[in-house]
Amino acid sequence: MFTQIPRKGKKINITKHIKTLKQNLDNLDYYIFIPFIVLAVIGIIMVYSASSNISIQNGGSPLGYLIRQSMFVCISLFIIMLCLSGNNKFARNSRFLGIFYFTMIIVLLGLKFFGKSVNGSAGWIALGPIHIQPAEVAKAYIILRMSQFISSREDRFISGDRTGLFGQLISICIMLVLILFQPDLGGTVINAAILIVLLFASGINWRGASLLTLLGLVFSWSLLKLLVITHPNGSSNYQMNRIVAYANPFKYARGIGQQLVNSYYALSNGGVFGVGLGNSIQKTGYLPEPNTDFIMSIISEELGLVGILFILILLFAIVTRCVQLGIRSDNTYDTLVCYGVAIYMLVQSFFNVGGAVGLLPITGVTFPFISYGGSSMLTLALCIGMVLVIGSKQKMSKMRNRR
Repeated sequence: MFTQIPRKGKKINITKHIKTLKQNLDNLDYYIFIPFIVLAVIGIIMVYSASSNISIQNGGSPLGYLIRQSMFVCISLFIIMLCLSGNNKFARNSRFLGIFYFTMIIVLLGLKFFGKSVNGSAGWIALGPIHIQPAEVAKAYIILRMSQFISSREDRFISGDRTGLFGQLISICIMLVLILFQPDLGGTVINAAILIVLLFASGINWRGASLLTLLGLVFSWSLLKLLVITHPNGSSNYQMNRIVAYANPFKYARGIGQQLVNSYYALSNGGVFGVGLGNSIQKTGYLPEPNTDFIMSIISEELGLVGILFILILLFAIVTRCVQLGIRSDNTYDTLVCYGVAIYMLVQSFFNVGGAVGLLPITGVTFPFISYGGSSMLTLALCIGMVLVIGSKQKMSKMRNRR
């Protein structure tokens, strides 16, 4: 995916890409790759554990989700190998980014008419047994586009020239509004967070950006409180009910607060060491979406606090390494890509865990590498592949400088 587009009549040099793949594998950043593999394997195991009962109750095979998740992981490894066999020049191509953007806009517009509705959100395109979630792909797009735009105008930004930035922000905000209209509040916030972090990293006026971010947080908090006050007994809107349930889940324990209340029960049952793999009670029909939105609740019940901390440490290791590679890089584009990928994983995991423990409203966000879902896994694999290429370049450059 990151190989250069061949000129007309020119064949792709397979030997060159194999050589590049070998070089990158020889200089692979294991501080990212090993935690990724471990998390992916844990994800396969826990998706099977969390989904087997639900699959049987729905008349399906208990191995259904296990097979699909394993397939997603295998495809993810292929995507990473594809990234390592080339470079990121193709991803920086303006024509490619332009086609990518218009494709995303058309797809997001089409979701309202042809999208598969799940839990009140028409955010999935059904292609046979595979469901694609454009809001996940948008995260990789924002990282690529803003990194390319900011790095190509680095000198202008340093001198205070923000020409073109407003247009970029407007076009991306159009995409965010379309995601919000699905409605997908979690996806919108995560994409917005990626955009804000990349703007901060660009060298834009920190005071203005900080004030804008603070005002956005205050507005969001005020809006949540207003919605709870104006809809004390819930509404017909699924997303609205999640917000109302967040304010007082036990008041609506038999209705819109059932998800969060049962998540609390799962956390309580698990304790420090858990009840044992496969022994969760809440996954047997009490807790909806046990293999996606609430998989961390099931892990907490079965593996306890120890299991949760182990997963969080592995994810934190990847995030920390991404930030470290970004700091070390002398290339602005590489730095921004690393920061974007780090904030993507960090915010997504925060929203998932925050929803499970009642710290945030439930937004239907998956946990990176662990929750069931092809769109999330493949998008994350693309991001991991990009960062691994950057890490490999840095390692090779360091070795050359020593000689």
